[in-house]
Amino acid sequence: MKRILFILSVLTVTYSYSQEKKIWAKSFMNKKAPEIVVEKWLTDKPETQGKFILIDFWATWCVPCKKAIPELNVFQEKFIDSLVVIGISDETKAKVKKMKIPKIEYYSAIDTRKKLKEIYEVQGIPHCVIINPDGVVVWEGWPHLKGFELNEEVIRKLLNSY
Repeated sequence: MKRILFILSVLTVTYSYSQEKKIWAKSFMNKKAPEIVVEKWLTDKPETQGKFILIDFWATWCVPCKKAIPELNVFQEKFIDSLVVIGISDETKAKVKKMKIPKIEYYSAIDTRKKLKEIYEVQGIPHCVIINPDGVVVWEGWPHLKGFELNEEVIRKLLNSY
C-alpha cells in the first residue's frame, strides 16, 4: 500500500511539473491576507509584527510537502530577523508529532477544522503564501513548480523590495 501511495505521489508531482503555472488555491496576490487562524500551536505562537510571514499548508503524507520542509528550515534560519515560517497541517497533533523526519525547525500549528485552508480554498499541497509586514500577499503557489520555485533568491527579492 505504501508503495502504491508513493508511486501516486511521484506521478502527481510529475504531472504538476508538466502543467502551466497554476495556483491550487484562491489567489490573494496583492490583496490583504486573511487573518491567521489556527486550532492549536504545536510550537510557541510566533511574533509576526513587522515581519514577512510564510505560511505553508502541508500534511505528513504529502511527499512534496516533506521535500519542502528542509528548505523551509533554511529560510527560517537564514532570514530569521525578517521572516517567520509557519507550517499548518489539517491533521491531528498526534499525527504531526509522530513524523520525526524531516524535522520541522520553524513554527507549527494544526487546524483540523481546516478554517484557514478553506478561506484560501487550498486544493493542492504544499501551498505557500508569503505575506509582507503590511499584511499583503506578495507570493503564492506551489514551492517546487518548475520556473516558479520558492527559493532564497525569491525571498531575498521580496524582502529587499519592501
